[in-house]
Amino acid sequence: MKLYIYDHCPFCVKARMIFGLKNIPVELNVLLNDDEETPTRMIGQKMAPILQKDDSRYLPESLDIVYYVDKLDGKPLLTGKRNPAIETWLRKVNGYVNRLLLPRIAKAPFDEFATPQARAYFVKKKEAAIGAFDEHLAHSAGLIKNINDDLRDLDKLIKQPNAVNGELSEDDIHLFPLLRNLTLVAGVEYPTRVADYRDNMAKQTQVNLLSSISI
Repeated sequence: MKLYIYDHCPFCVKARMIFGLKNIPVELNVLLNDDEETPTRMIGQKMAPILQKDDSRYLPESLDIVYYVDKLDGKPLLTGKRNPAIETWLRKVNGYVNRLLLPRIAKAPFDEFATPQARAYFVKKKEAAIGAFDEHLAHSAGLIKNINDDLRDLDKLIKQPNAVNGELSEDDIHLFPLLRNLTLVAGVEYPTRVADYRDNMAKQTQVNLLSSISI
């Protein structure tokens, strides 16, 4: 199977996670951010991730990919119950976190930005959505304080380092990609349980953290 992704994309991380958790090999293909032709040829629109299955058919949508791969062998891993408090926490943080993440993603050495045109495409699209990156970077201190406060709240919700609710569930698929992307932000402070969970999930899923390129 082949998985077409952007490295920075949390939805792509969701799809990558299930292959690591199940230890199923997959060929990762990073699309240039300004490549509209390739995904449109595959599924009729520009989006990622896209899974090319063994029968060569294409499957978009991160959660559809997750559940397809999880059930392939008839032994699904994501059988745990969800915790509404995790969903509430994610909704709160997702209300502001892109103001921290997107300006830094635009500066980072991701393969989807291998050409100046691909990086410029990303900046133009995302600034149109959230406003000037420089302005958000200038307000980083307040945003980092917010996320540090919210991570302390999250710490109280984590039951086990190998599964946020004690048993792998869809909550893990939604939570880890955000924590992974936050490692791109210098100055974020991780309470002990959050850090242990983040690091353990990175190992379980075989998805690298971004600490080495933090900004």
